[in-house]
Amino acid sequence: MGRWRRSRRRGWPVPFAHTLSSHVPRHIGIIMDGNGRWARGRGRPASFGHRQGVRAIKRVLQACEDLGVHALSIYAFSTENWARPRAEVRALMRLFHETMQREIDEMHRRGVRIVVSGRRDELSARMRERIDEAMARTANNTNGVLNVCLNYGGRAEIVDAVRKLVRDGLPAQKVDEEAISSRMYNPELPDPDLIIRTAGEHRVSNFLLWQSAYSEMLVTETLWPDFGEDELKAALAEYALRVRRFGARPAAEIAVG
Repeated sequence: MGRWRRSRRRGWPVPFAHTLSSHVPRHIGIIMDGNGRWARGRGRPASFGHRQGVRAIKRVLQACEDLGVHALSIYAFSTENWARPRAEVRALMRLFHETMQREIDEMHRRGVRIVVSGRRDELSARMRERIDEAMARTANNTNGVLNVCLNYGGRAEIVDAVRKLVRDGLPAQKVDEEAISSRMYNPELPDPDLIIRTAGEHRVSNFLLWQSAYSEMLVTETLWPDFGEDELKAALAEYALRVRRFGARPAAEIAVG
């Protein structure tokens, strides 16, 4: 199985790079946790941690491109995050707007398509304009997809899909998984093969509930602002060791009974 070394930071064992050449997931979802704890540990406000978290997104997006991961979904702001302190929410929205404005040219140059999942009607008109601009500008890019889950909740997405079914007048006997999947926020994206959660929390937190039915889950103690290429390679190495069963038993197990 090859030799193993340890990542520079806390995480999973990392095999040498050649072992990562196969079993690379097409789509990774990340629950980016730990910005606030990272900032508090340095005596700084949460907004400072969130800004460092943006840097981590850029590192990980570049690493995904280098490693052959086609789609990256990031949990930027949940439908429950409105309950955070008002000042923090305002700072987050300002950061989202600034980042999208600043990074759109670079994303377009690299051929990355930007999509946004979530209830956009609850965002400001200014934010919606920025989202529309980013999505339109990058719509024809094919080098990769960055799915920003903004004002997103997995249950809300399912509810919204069911509402579309009702509006479309679909008879009950024709409601199946495909009918629901096709009405998700971005149905063209493949289901995530791997979901990573940082900061050691073992919860899915309402993230991609429908799409993650058979996703592999990995949790690392690393706080999101410290997450980078080494941590992603470690996660992919662990993923490569998993046997994805999709509810079935591997042929080898069936053979031995």
